[in-house]
Amino acid sequence: MSAVDTDRLTRLLGTPVASVTAVGGGSICEARRARLSDGRTVFVKTHDDPPDGFFEVEARGLKELGAARDGVPVPAVLAHDDHCLVLEWITTGVPSAQAAERFGRALAATHRHGADVFGSAHGDGWIGTLPLPGGPWDSWSRLWAHGRIEPYLRAARKAGAIDKRSAADVERVVEDIEQLAGPPEPPALLHGDLWAGNVLWADDGTNYLIDPAAHGGHRETDLAMLALFGFPYLERVLASYHEVWPLADGWRERAPLHQLHPVLVHAVLFGGSYGAQAGQLARLALRNA
Repeated sequence: MSAVDTDRLTRLLGTPVASVTAVGGGSICEARRARLSDGRTVFVKTHDDPPDGFFEVEARGLKELGAARDGVPVPAVLAHDDHCLVLEWITTGVPSAQAAERFGRALAATHRHGADVFGSAHGDGWIGTLPLPGGPWDSWSRLWAHGRIEPYLRAARKAGAIDKRSAADVERVVEDIEQLAGPPEPPALLHGDLWAGNVLWADDGTNYLIDPAAHGGHRETDLAMLALFGFPYLERVLASYHEVWPLADGWRERAPLHQLHPVLVHAVLFGGSYGAQAGQLARLALRNA
């Protein structure tokens, strides 16, 4: 961290910074650990040129998630400005079956806390640094079709990241979304980007949520995202989730529908085989309906 950034951090926290060291884990932003003169350790996330309001939206999302009674905790937001977010430091441990079971129950409580709208009442947000239309939307199916799948299908086409057949199958999902969406549910409070890297396993056996794209959505989306890239003790998580708030019949068959947007995001960001994978998920969603 440069001297000017250290000065900024000192001003934000009102406490002199004793030392700053880089830590791993940041792919879009830079991550650092700062030791303060009063003995505290904090986590500092920075970006040289973030979108307007980027860290403000993230801080608000963390606070919204943290307000859920009995939900998954989040690191305390200590400060933020246009280029920097400062959080409570969480000392990490290793995954365990017991922690996974607690996480499943707490995630159900987070979802059950609910949201006022599908999408966001605060405007647009981001997934990574890519735009995420806020809405609000009058139903989850419209949010998913027109606020998630369509924008990223257009972006994937523009980037040449998806072939014609796959794009056509994704379009069919958009057209048939009402038949694919399953039973209607009220908006759940979602993390919104819930892959394994955004769940911390603390050394005291507690899980924490980080890097949210928080919004009101369908709770199956967070669970499908956990399954998409793999998660430790996932079946334990799902079983304990069901103890608190059982999912509607057919939720496993609907997982490809909920995984379609994050895979399109990856197609836009990374290209490769993600466009073809989006086509495969679209065909599975259509076949499973």
